[in-house]
Amino acid sequence: MQVCAAPPFAADHALSCDARWRPHDLLRLHCLPQFDGEPAWVRDAFERAPYAVVRRALAAEGFVAIGLRGMERAQRYGTWVHVDDIETATPPDALARRNPLAERNALPAFVGLAELQRDTSGALSGFVWGPTGSAGFELATQVPTVTAASDLDLLIRTPQKLSRDTALQLLNPLQALAQRVGIRVDAQLETPAGGVALAEWAAGKARVMARHARGPQLIADPWAPAHGDA
Repeated sequence: MQVCAAPPFAADHALSCDARWRPHDLLRLHCLPQFDGEPAWVRDAFERAPYAVVRRALAAEGFVAIGLRGMERAQRYGTWVHVDDIETATPPDALARRNPLAERNALPAFVGLAELQRDTSGALSGFVWGPTGSAGFELATQVPTVTAASDLDLLIRTPQKLSRDTALQLLNPLQALAQRVGIRVDAQLETPAGGVALAEWAAGKARVMARHARGPQLIADPWAPAHGDA
């Protein structure tokens, strides 16, 4: 099964990313173009929730790289849309204080998120952060997406360098939360070099994986000036 459409522009025109939309932003779309070879579930998924997530990939001017999600974990599809097809954009941090529908509150991912929302003086209090993944998608769309086994995925914006000690102070309470609610809490730092797993940076590794629109790369310092915007 194809996991990504062919770009609707010449490959040598994919030179940049439109700064108006950042990775993990949820886009509500007016329409979704038909893609050659797209998976059968794509049309049903878009009819159910006309949203896509901004993904890390280069695009030609006037386009943005997006990812579509179906009901099953394996149903993910990458493509591009024209910026004129975008109706609204919701970043993860705009979802940090949103609540799910009342009947969904008891799902572990939302229990964990509620605990973070209540902890106004906790480790995350000094950061701009928000939910991504299935929790973020459901909060943005109000379409049931989270299951009892869903991870709680978080994005933490760190434009300034984060010390390893501070990263560990962030990681420890998140790991404790994961144990309490019985799911995995996966936090990603948004750095100038791209997305870096909080757990990797806190572990003190000599190099960490930074996920960037130009591709993943192992680097020593995700805040080094030589790296471009994610």
